[in-house]
Amino acid sequence: MRSVMKIAAVTAAATMVLAGCGSKPGTGGGAGGSGSGSDSGTGTASGKKISACMVLDTGGVDDKSFNENSWAGMQKAAKDNPNITIKYVPSNSGTDYTPNLTKYAQGGCSTVIAVGGLMGDAVKGVAAKFPKVQFAEIDNSNQGVSNIYGIEYNTAQGGFLAGYLAAGMTKTGTVGTWGGLPIPPVTIYMDGFWEGVQYYNKAKGKNVKVLGWDEKNQKGGTFASSFTDQNKGKSITQSMQSQGADIVFPVAGGAGVGAGAAAAAAGGKLNLIWVDTDGCTSAAQYCKYFISSATKNLSGGVETYLKAASSGNFPTGNYIGDLKNGGVGLAPYNQFDSKVPDALKKEVDQVKADIISGKITITSPSQPK
Repeated sequence: MRSVMKIAAVTAAATMVLAGCGSKPGTGGGAGGSGSGSDSGTGTASGKKISACMVLDTGGVDDKSFNENSWAGMQKAAKDNPNITIKYVPSNSGTDYTPNLTKYAQGGCSTVIAVGGLMGDAVKGVAAKFPKVQFAEIDNSNQGVSNIYGIEYNTAQGGFLAGYLAAGMTKTGTVGTWGGLPIPPVTIYMDGFWEGVQYYNKAKGKNVKVLGWDEKNQKGGTFASSFTDQNKGKSITQSMQSQGADIVFPVAGGAGVGAGAAAAAAGGKLNLIWVDTDGCTSAAQYCKYFISSATKNLSGGVETYLKAASSGNFPTGNYIGDLKNGGVGLAPYNQFDSKVPDALKKEVDQVKADIISGKITITSPSQPK
């Protein structure tokens, strides 16, 4: 069993504020695509000086999803503690992972934070070459390497709540979900969503259908093969609507924004549940179509990691965010608050409590352990 460091969770509300500007964070890319990232703030210096460097996945720093939210955690940590200086470099493709990680490991960074489980092999390889540099990776474990810190999230739990909510809100009896790539950080959300719908069906004697994913068939499912292709995201979502879905759960970063365009084109006949951040802040132009969002407190995990590091000791092992510690959750209903029946809201709250207590067992094979 992995050693799990208990990190004090940042509240879901804070996550939404940090993640959600809907525009590019104020420290944009400089020469060579590297962001300057050193925010000046009102915090007071404490602890030791550290240089924190973030390697983003594809999609850019303003991807409305995991890159943007992770960078927001860096910004907040630096704002609160001037001893923390920050910068980022974007990745245009997977071939950039190792060069970007190596560049920062050689460049005097105290810690290099990799955004996304796709960098697992690259992080492990570079960490072995630079044992004196501390690394952290979001959406992956430390892989048993002492100078890597794993920041993981059991998003099957938040996805389960989203699935239950969707099943309770559908008018057609059909909902859908699709992903960017068939990798665990994506399919874990889809597993949870699928399980939440099945739980609703069993509890209510209903037969709500899920398009795009079946947890029992991990090699199947609908994927865009991209986290950036909004046109593909729109076409997949419209295809699901043509098959009867009136609620869709895209798990695809920036490509998921295409689902918002599909909802807008549907003229009120299609609604969505967003992922990672509160869609009403990160993709505010489509807020009226977001029933809610299954959130991942990426900003809180990064911020807390850096604050611990600046106090003098880099965390070791792995952190797992879940419903209990506030690492994952369900965003406010926002413009749907008056449309979601009070009885359904209470049921969702009870399902959350039952997941935390262990009364409800989630079976997704992609859950971190």
